[in-house]
Amino acid sequence: MKLTLRKYQSDHDYWNIRALLRELFLANDHREISWPLYRWDYWRWHVNENILKFDLSAAIFIWETAEGRLAAVLHPDGAGEAFLQVHPTCRCPELEVAMLSVAETQFATTQADGRQRLVVWAHENDQLRQDVLKRRGYARGNHPEYQRRREMSLPIPDVPTPAGYTLRALGDLDELRARSWLSWKVFHPHEPDEKYEGWAWYTNIQRAPLYRRDLDLVAVAPNGAFAAFCTLWYDEATRTAAFEPVGTHPEHQRTGLGKALMAEGLRRVRDLGATLCTVGSYTDAAGALYASLGFIEYDVSEPWVKAW
Repeated sequence: MKLTLRKYQSDHDYWNIRALLRELFLANDHREISWPLYRWDYWRWHVNENILKFDLSAAIFIWETAEGRLAAVLHPDGAGEAFLQVHPTCRCPELEVAMLSVAETQFATTQADGRQRLVVWAHENDQLRQDVLKRRGYARGNHPEYQRRREMSLPIPDVPTPAGYTLRALGDLDELRARSWLSWKVFHPHEPDEKYEGWAWYTNIQRAPLYRRDLDLVAVAPNGAFAAFCTLWYDEATRTAAFEPVGTHPEHQRTGLGKALMAEGLRRVRDLGATLCTVGSYTDAAGALYASLGFIEYDVSEPWVKAW
């Protein structure tokens, strides 16, 4: 099959990539061999808009069929990383090699010793990609992602809310300051508060097409402060929900608060019609929490590293 390579051009491509990822998720039997839709939205409107600020026309590469149908998309996540999204009907070693050649030229980062380095992610069962990576000098790296899932037909644990706390959806604009501050304390527990950069970034998250405020949940402490959060993304087309992110303030950890909040989230997406829910984990502690809520089954996405 002859494919044509071009760069990302406009919001029209953004919506076409969303449609492609939905199609891939269904074609891959609801496995995250390619990015699920929520992750694309989250990357576009949070990771890139607020943090990385890539020029999308320089960072996203598209392969199309002669009929103009998207066959594959190449893009980074963070600096020095590449993700290859490929339609199953177009998969072949030649396309993988072509995409890796672009990734190595465009996304590799220069290390302190002057060498180039690139990380490419591959599903544990993707033998085709693993074989190509090995031939090009990549080696399996550390810190894989555990892509956990649970069928929503499973019972949801009845998790009591710790005394004095309340669970609810995030409120209006005036609550974004508190929500943003909580994220800072969760993900930067050892950073000085002077590095906090404000709350305006959260308005970008709320611009994502899949965002729903009724699924952006917070736990409120007895003193009125936000103590924990979890955001769910629900795609009606695939009837799949996903948690991203999940966190509890260090002062409120080990109370069962995060588990109670996630159980509330599961009930909400079940009532919306979700048949599957997913969550990613990288640590044993997070994996244990998610397993206790029924996320027992998982696949593994592995980083493959090349330095030259």
